[in-house]
Amino acid sequence: MPPASRPFTAAVVQVASIIGDPRATADKAAGLVAEAAGRGARLIVFPEALVGGYPKGASFGAPVGMRRPEGREAFRRYWEGAIDVPGPETATLAAAAAAAGAAVVVGVIERAGGTLYCSALTFDGRRGLVACHRKLMPTAAERLIWGFGDGSTMQAADTAVGRVGAVICWENYMPMLRMHMYAQGVQFWCAPTADDRDTWLPTMQTVALEGRCFVLTACQWITRAAYGPAHESALGDAPDTVMMRGGSAIVGPLGAVLAGPDFAGETILTAELDPAEIARGKYDFDVTGHYARPDVFRLMVDTRPRPAVATEG
Repeated sequence: MPPASRPFTAAVVQVASIIGDPRATADKAAGLVAEAAGRGARLIVFPEALVGGYPKGASFGAPVGMRRPEGREAFRRYWEGAIDVPGPETATLAAAAAAAGAAVVVGVIERAGGTLYCSALTFDGRRGLVACHRKLMPTAAERLIWGFGDGSTMQAADTAVGRVGAVICWENYMPMLRMHMYAQGVQFWCAPTADDRDTWLPTMQTVALEGRCFVLTACQWITRAAYGPAHESALGDAPDTVMMRGGSAIVGPLGAVLAGPDFAGETILTAELDPAEIARGKYDFDVTGHYARPDVFRLMVDTRPRPAVATEG
């Protein structure tokens, strides 16, 4: 684990995608990085699937045993609105992080061939893109449109503020993934999410208490109007319907809520983080250290890439 740094300001950015326009969304995020940095933020976290969009309420025309033509067309549009990593959008975000001198975590829809991944990108102001984590287990109908990540993208990243880990939405409910991240000494646990329910904040407090780390979670605040008329919505088509209501927050290592949750609209929430609180928290609980029982429980983690085709010779 890197040595603890002095107290600094962190931010979570509750913002909506510009659906169908990843370049414009990346530009919007870059502007918000600058705004958050203007408030002193040195670690800035954005929501899940911000660049590329989270298709809330869509079924992609897939009743059991069927794939309707309109669903294929919806997927084509979604695929075209995703990004390559690296690509022009990641260059925009890296430049914003560099100009701000900040670590930045952004949720994106990553395009790799014909497959899309829900990914979290971590940028360091000095070194650019330092990590790309692909969501291990898309939830429910997300599995129709997103591929599965493997163990090779679960590495925490060292940044100017300390060790940053990214865990996306309901991955936070995977106990073994959490243990793997804790074992890497994550100091700043970033949780881009699409979960805006009242139960999400207690989950984040549990992660903070369990890992004795700071937790920063960001969710979109977005209305039906932002999706455009072509989007199929199980939530209806009234333009002012709130599709995701935010709930972004920052939590300290002993579970105290330092900022948020906010459900009012697009916003930037900030809090001062003192890394010394991490060591104070681990005094009586270090889940992969003195509070572990490796004689009884051990976790084996496979971090090898698992490509479908491996070429030798």
